[in-house]
Amino acid sequence: MRIGLKIKWLFLFLIACSCADSQPQAEIKGSVASAHPLATKAGMEVLEKGGNAFDAAIAVAATLNVVEPMMSGIGGYGTIMIYDASSDQVRFLNSSGRFPVKTNTDLMREPTPDFMKNRVGPKSISTPGNLNAWADMHATYGKLDWKELFGSAITHAENGFSISPATARWINIAFEDFSPYTRSFYGKDGEPLQQGDKLVQADLAKTFKTVASEGVEPFYKGTLAEAIDKKMEEAGSFLSLEDLQNNKAEWWKPLKFDYKGYEVYTASLPANSFPAFLNLGIMAQFSDEKLEHNSPEYLHLFAEMTKESYKARLAYSFDPEVKIAPIDSLLSEPALKAAAAAINREKATEFVPPFSGDSRNTTHFVVVDKWGNTVSATQTLGNLFGSRIMVEGTGVWLNNSMAYSTFEPKGNPMDAFPGRHKLSGDCPIIIMKDGKLWAALGTPGGHTITQNVPQIIFNLIDFDMSMQQAIDAPKIAFVEPDRIVADPDLNDDLINSLREKGHNVAKRTIGNANGIKLIRNEKGEIIGYEAGMDKRGEGRASVVDH
Repeated sequence: MRIGLKIKWLFLFLIACSCADSQPQAEIKGSVASAHPLATKAGMEVLEKGGNAFDAAIAVAATLNVVEPMMSGIGGYGTIMIYDASSDQVRFLNSSGRFPVKTNTDLMREPTPDFMKNRVGPKSISTPGNLNAWADMHATYGKLDWKELFGSAITHAENGFSISPATARWINIAFEDFSPYTRSFYGKDGEPLQQGDKLVQADLAKTFKTVASEGVEPFYKGTLAEAIDKKMEEAGSFLSLEDLQNNKAEWWKPLKFDYKGYEVYTASLPANSFPAFLNLGIMAQFSDEKLEHNSPEYLHLFAEMTKESYKARLAYSFDPEVKIAPIDSLLSEPALKAAAAAINREKATEFVPPFSGDSRNTTHFVVVDKWGNTVSATQTLGNLFGSRIMVEGTGVWLNNSMAYSTFEPKGNPMDAFPGRHKLSGDCPIIIMKDGKLWAALGTPGGHTITQNVPQIIFNLIDFDMSMQQAIDAPKIAFVEPDRIVADPDLNDDLINSLREKGHNVAKRTIGNANGIKLIRNEKGEIIGYEAGMDKRGEGRASVVDH
């Protein structure tokens, strides 16, 4: 099998997967798909050293912190799905952390002056949980020494790397908000770095050296934590040393949904992944219709069903420590049939949600090793460069996760409550078929994530596409209050058909997904990988087969 990978700023890369006719002596090591070639390479190197998917995932995530600094990092949060082949177990590792105990969201509402700025600035920072999650995953499943996993991140931070057109564009957009300290290395002669310039992050390299040699203790309880605490007090943030000290990784039972003979797993609450399963369940009610891919009927149906799943997200996204959401009831056959029957097949219906936000400034990666161990992880800073606050001397950007809370009305399920879980909207996916790992995938995209992901699953299962085809195919998504955004590749006739039904359609790129599908022989043994990396991004999927 051959996979075409379009890397906008590098080259057209074709890679041959190991499959049934591969040379039998070639040992398959694994597959990595990430949003940046250097991060993918870091994961590959760990697999080649004999590390497993959990080791490689940490190397990928740390390197993404360096080479995609606007999207994710140890000052951020996320959602991790893992499959442990030895125990045949799918698990959800929550790295989204909690809101600070001093959180006061009255400052994010009128009549507070600058209440909108408070929603995205220092007051929007919540406890970063990624680093603790990496450490717990490594302690539970890792194979290589912890200190061996950060070499790539340290090298690229210390020596620098040439930035792409996209990274240069993001830096230019955010540069006016950067502090003089941050501008000193994200800029040159007072101007933002440009395409091809080298970004050197010496302080971030020092931070990763500390983490590699001393573990996570300095970040949550030691010198790095104290530096963060001091900066937060100066900036007027709610985050404090107490929040960092109390942070811990949490393992949760994942959510599972059976879709046409495939067992699909994603994160359970406190992650807001369940709306994706509502889309799967409602679409399953129309199986007899044999809808054509991206036909006018299919696109209208999906647009309307995803409004229903979006309503459920707003109504039932509870911190499970406070209130149990009726997810089982929502995904029951009677409820799904009723939801399907209520859909207007002829025209668009109105949807008026409360205030919310949408972000494409996130990253996703997938790693599968030769044993079948899998990590599917979505990680983010929230907005572009998060809160745009970096702690001097550390190179660490801090998130602005509260930007994705819903502040009106006060006390609604999506409000930010002191000390409660951050309700992340990520949706990493692991799919099993006949009791064996079949595929893993995910995407960034804010509130479009749980709409993009089911369309990829439909493409894989209902329309028999390859992973690359499923990811690259044009998609649509609902964006509040009344828009349907459509991939620019969707032809004008289809867009006009949606408009004729009353949809307010605008063209916009959706997501930057990646995924890996396993190839097995008749004995069920892994003999290769079908990796896909979104053509809309600048990443790279790679297969290690030597």
